Amino acid sequence: MVHPDATSTSDERNELLLPTRWLVTAATGLWWCALHPKVIHLVATIVVLTIATSLDGVFTRRGVMLMTGFACLVVFTSVRSESADSAALAISTTTYIGKARVVDDPQPFDRSTRVIVEVDGRRCEIWARRHSMRSRLSVINGGDYLALSGELVPLSPDRYERVRWQHVVCEVQPEWLGDVSVGSPLAQASNRVRALVTRTGDAIGGEHGALFRGLVIGDDRDQPSDMLQRFRSGGLSHLTAVSGQNVALILTVAAPLIRKMVPRLQLVTTLALIGWFVLITRSEPSILRAGVMASIAVFAASRGRQLAPLRSLALAVMVLIVVDPLLASSVGFHLSVGATFGVIVIGPMLASTMPLPARLTLPVSITLGAQLGVLMPALLVFGRAPLVALPANLLAVPVAGVVMMVGMPVAIGVALLPALSHVVLPPIHLAVWWVDSVARVAAHLEPDSPLPGMIASLCLAGVVAIIWGYRHHAHVRAKHED
Repeated sequence: MVHPDATSTSDERNELLLPTRWLVTAATGLWWCALHPKVIHLVATIVVLTIATSLDGVFTRRGVMLMTGFACLVVFTSVRSESADSAALAISTTTYIGKARVVDDPQPFDRSTRVIVEVDGRRCEIWARRHSMRSRLSVINGGDYLALSGELVPLSPDRYERVRWQHVVCEVQPEWLGDVSVGSPLAQASNRVRALVTRTGDAIGGEHGALFRGLVIGDDRDQPSDMLQRFRSGGLSHLTAVSGQNVALILTVAAPLIRKMVPRLQLVTTLALIGWFVLITRSEPSILRAGVMASIAVFAASRGRQLAPLRSLALAVMVLIVVDPLLASSVGFHLSVGATFGVIVIGPMLASTMPLPARLTLPVSITLGAQLGVLMPALLVFGRAPLVALPANLLAVPVAGVVMMVGMPVAIGVALLPALSHVVLPPIHLAVWWVDSVARVAAHLEPDSPLPGMIASLCLAGVVAIIWGYRHHAHVRAKHED
């Protein structure tokens, strides 16, 4: 446990070394260059950050070194992004016979099943429409190997833009699908844990069992389309996209055991646990952001330093974009980063101005902050901002959090002692039913027109902008007076 004074001193030292505004600007610039890998965008980003550096007063020798390093990162990220796009456009039609590694679990749709496979180092998508092929894909898991024969054909530009973040560059049009063989030991281990959660969901049964899997490991493959739609309409779709909340809850469950270890082993175990959970949840963009952000915070704490959440978020974005520039085009990544920014920046700003009882101030401000954080991507992609999201989240999130926390331990416990299922599963089923019921009522109350939700969200965004402007003006005035 770090003393509050030490935390304050650590934050001040971090700000002196590298202002948070610089980190946020750098992360935004890297993200923009990964999305638009053109020379003009690269130059503009470096110029903007140079101006920001001079305004922050860090244009010292250290500042020049940081700017040089950042320029190298921008060039490196832009070149990799451009190279990936060029390689995708250069794909030509070829015939392939052999084994392919299954990258992710098959995704069933009404009349087809989609799966991503890796063929000769290239990721391709398969759309299986024949019943025999769909049946074959129903028994495979991510990490397995699938024998197949078919043609590799390039994607249309529009299709490539949609699946770019998954590194998919072509489509396999299969003639036949053959035997399935298991993957690496690590893939087998993660699939065993997912199988335990799936088995527990099957014991709950029906669409609530599918929702249980979504809440615990983000597996929404078996959720009916109407369930997916009502969660989206009620502003609750984030509950089945594993993210920082899931990581925090898993670490909370493991904390009593980790605290008994020596400090160095605590760090290794915590990082391994985060990596293990990221692997189990199939490394979705939201869990990647949460995992890297948590790892940065844990590593800093092990060194006796406390990072402000916004610094951790900016560093996590920079790390992920540099490692995988194509992640910048993922809608899920946009939503995850936006929601996190809303929770750690907008939420506290609202909390300090809300005339609400203390018990309501924090949950209401955090929920509103998250909604505002995803406002722009939600409007651009989905065309609406749910009006009922605030009450729906206040009612559903606490109960969903309990399911997320105990879901995996319960699945493992029931597998070891099946008799426990009669004791532990009914309360979990009740909790899942409650979350689904909230989504049903919220979807029913949500207006058909997107205008009420859009107007309310934009008005709230205006209020936040006014609060920020007032505080910034007061800060500048106080600085000049001093």
